[in-house]
Amino acid sequence: MRYLLLLILCSFGFPARVAAQVKALQFGKVITGLGQVIPHAVVLVNADRIVQVGPAAAVAIPAGAEILDLRAYTAIPGLIDAHTHLSFYWDKAAGSNPWGQLGSLGPAVTVFLAQENARKALETGVTTVRDLGSFDNIDLALRDLINRGAMLGPRMLVAGNGLHVTSSPYKVGAIPGPGQCDGVAEVQRVARQQLAAGVDWIKMYGSTGSDKDVTGFQTFSYEEMKAAVDVAHQAGKRIAIHSYGPAGARDAVRAGTNTVEHAIDMDEATLKAMAKQGIIYVPTVDHNRYYIAHKDEYGYDAKTVEGLNQYLARNFETLKRAIKAKVKIAMGSDAVFTGFGENTRELEWFVKAGMTPAQALQTATTTGAEMLGLEKELGAIAPGYLADIVAVKGDPLQDIQVVIQQVKWVMKAGQVGVDKTQAPATPSR
Repeated sequence: MRYLLLLILCSFGFPARVAAQVKALQFGKVITGLGQVIPHAVVLVNADRIVQVGPAAAVAIPAGAEILDLRAYTAIPGLIDAHTHLSFYWDKAAGSNPWGQLGSLGPAVTVFLAQENARKALETGVTTVRDLGSFDNIDLALRDLINRGAMLGPRMLVAGNGLHVTSSPYKVGAIPGPGQCDGVAEVQRVARQQLAAGVDWIKMYGSTGSDKDVTGFQTFSYEEMKAAVDVAHQAGKRIAIHSYGPAGARDAVRAGTNTVEHAIDMDEATLKAMAKQGIIYVPTVDHNRYYIAHKDEYGYDAKTVEGLNQYLARNFETLKRAIKAKVKIAMGSDAVFTGFGENTRELEWFVKAGMTPAQALQTATTTGAEMLGLEKELGAIAPGYLADIVAVKGDPLQDIQVVIQQVKWVMKAGQVGVDKTQAPATPSR
């Protein structure tokens, strides 16, 4: 059996001598993400990759391997948050509020402080995020620092400055801001600028709506959206189009976007087209629940809260219709500011809307990986995949709250980033 393991290691490009450096992770149960549930399982990890998964009785642990006893826990694949804004940090200074402070701390200070957002996201079991909109290239800096190992956090795929029309609420002023564009030629130019800056995705604001603004008026035309989609796809990249309302979502789907963010009240024809084309819906229902729960931080009055509640209800109804239409759905928190640490609460809405816990978990694993084009790298615990593994207390296939509330240990690319399995030490008297 040990000889077989060496052959497996070598097949992934590892010489036989590295067998002694393997980590052997022992779990009470492994949910692979690929339809298998393996009780009393062992996962062998070499460097950043999984090399073997199976029942403990069938897996030979190499001599000298580091053994991690996690038999009290269930393993699930590292989670993917399809919509975040990690650079949106608030220091809670007296007299300040999150949106009012945004951008005032300066890029260097913001990059440093945003480490807190990254750490909190990782603690929820999120090992990968698609970060959809930043400023001053802060998201690119965060991505690169995390990739270098200089900062703890989930791996990031970033979108830089979101494309937005003149007079949108995202950049208002006489001087055009980064990402501002009008007309097909301008959209092409600005989208190409974002790609030249090194983004992984293009983000486009196809309607009004954000923060306390729950309007959904279409901003970019179909032709402008198609121009952005074509620029992204010609460069081998993908595009996410934000639309709070149905009109922008309809034209985003017609234009061939990869994902639709937030949209409510989408008609049956749009949902049918999304299902047929494999366009992924990221509903972010919990995002407005978060704003309501944190209304005092944001200074929202009763009228604002009423509007958020109304939008949330329509968002939830659209989610239910999308599930029935067999639209692919990905978990996205739209986390900003103090929302980090609540990244996975969207899963609760998915179950309420009719998904089984297993289907909800899939939105944050295999569907998220497919969305990113990394379905052979992420979203599963299987040989050849990156060793992104989360240990939870309980059975997430019976109760989705296990994923939301009971994350105890997180490995990203073979490195343990979170460990809450040890009881806190008793203070000496």
